[in-house]
Amino acid sequence: MEPLDIFAANIRRLREDAGLTQEQLAHAADLHLTDIARIETGQREPGVTIAAKIARGLGVDAGLLFENVRP
Repeated sequence: MEPLDIFAANIRRLREDAGLTQEQLAHAADLHLTDIARIETGQREPGVTIAAKIARGLGVDAGLLFENVRP
């Protein structure tokens, strides 16, 4: 799997584990629902600021978003 695909799957898994919808995560992360949807499907590669917002919205350390991501 490509790094972006793993990153996207991690976000989706963490969101689902937290019992959040994409809309709820978007609200918690102060992002638009479309942003979350595109990131989770690998259509958008977020920068550091967006990744940090997602981690904060999920209530997890940002490192978990990159779990198993290898260059």
